Amino acid sequence: MSAVALVLALVLGGIAMLVCGYNPFEAYGSILKGAFIGRKAICQTLVQATPLIFAGLAYTVAKKANLINLGIEGQLYMGALGTSLIALMPVNLPGVIWIPLSLLGGIIFGGLYAGLVGFMKVKFGSNEVIATVMLNTIAQNFVAYVVNYPLKEAGKSMAQTARFSESVWIPKLVDKTQLTAAIIIAVVLCVLIKLLFERTVVGYEIKCVGLNLKASETAGIKIGKIMIIAMVLSGSIAGLLGGTHVLGVDHRLIADFSSGYGFDGIAVAALAADSPLGVILSGIIFGALRAGCMVLNRTTGIPTEFIDVIQAFIILLVAAPLLVKEILRIKNGSKGGKK
Repeated sequence: MSAVALVLALVLGGIAMLVCGYNPFEAYGSILKGAFIGRKAICQTLVQATPLIFAGLAYTVAKKANLINLGIEGQLYMGALGTSLIALMPVNLPGVIWIPLSLLGGIIFGGLYAGLVGFMKVKFGSNEVIATVMLNTIAQNFVAYVVNYPLKEAGKSMAQTARFSESVWIPKLVDKTQLTAAIIIAVVLCVLIKLLFERTVVGYEIKCVGLNLKASETAGIKIGKIMIIAMVLSGSIAGLLGGTHVLGVDHRLIADFSSGYGFDGIAVAALAADSPLGVILSGIIFGALRAGCMVLNRTTGIPTEFIDVIQAFIILLVAAPLLVKEILRIKNGSKGGKK
C-alpha cells in the first residue's frame, strides 16, 4: 500500500504542476539528477535522509504502543542541548570517548523530555498529542534562551554557542561533503529497534499494548510502564537526532537549527508503514526528494514547495484507507446496535 501511495502521490504532484503551468517530467528529471546522478548528489541524498531516518524511527517506536508522539521536534532540541553541554566542557578527551559521551547526553535529555509526556498520560490521563505539541514550544524557546544568554558565544551577535572542539565532531565519510557517520548510526539503530520488537520481551509488550490494551492488561502486562518506556525510547532517538546534528553538521548549538525534522518524521513513518527497516528506505526516498529539490528551482524555475505538496499527498494517501476503514467500522457497528 505504501508503494502505491508513493506512486499516486508523485502522479498527483505532477498533475498539480501541470495545473500551475509547469512540466512535471522536467521537474522529476531534475529531481532524479539532483538526487542520484554523481557522487556528490548521492551523498547529498544521504545527508538529507539521515535526520529523516532518526525522526521516522522515533515516531514509529511510539506508534508501536499506539502513542502519537508529535513532540519529536522538541525532543531533538533538548537532545541537542544535552549533547552541547557535554561537548562544550573544558576538557580534552579523545573523540572515541567524547563523541559517545556527548551523544549520551542528548539521548538522556530527549528521553527524559518524552518520558515526562508518558508519565503525565499514565498518571493524570493527559492527551499525549496536546502535551507533546505544547512541550515543543517550550523546548525550542528554552534552547533559544540558552544560546542567547548563558551559552552565547562571546563577542558574537548570532544566537549560538562557541564552536565545539574538532575532537567531538562526528567524522565525515566522504571529503568535501556533509555526509558523516551519523547515517551509519541511524541505519544500525533501525536494525536494533527491529530486533528489539522481534526478539525481546519489552518489544513484544510494546506491540501488544499498541494492538489491544484490554488484552494486554488481561495478560498481565503493566500498561503504564510500557507506555512510559515507549515514550522514553522514542524521545531518546529524537534526542540522538539532535545530538548528531550539532556534532556532525553545525558543530555548535544554534537557535532554530531544525527545519522541521520532527514533523517530517511522521511522513517518513507513514510511508514505511511503521516498519523500523522500512524507515531506512522511506527516509532515503524523502531525502532524495529534498536533495533533488535543491537543483529543481535553479534548473527549471519550478518552486521547491511542490516537494511539500508531494509529501502531503503521501500522508493523505497512506491515511485515507485507514480512515475509510474506521468510518465503515463505526457505521457497521451503529447499524448492528439499531437491530
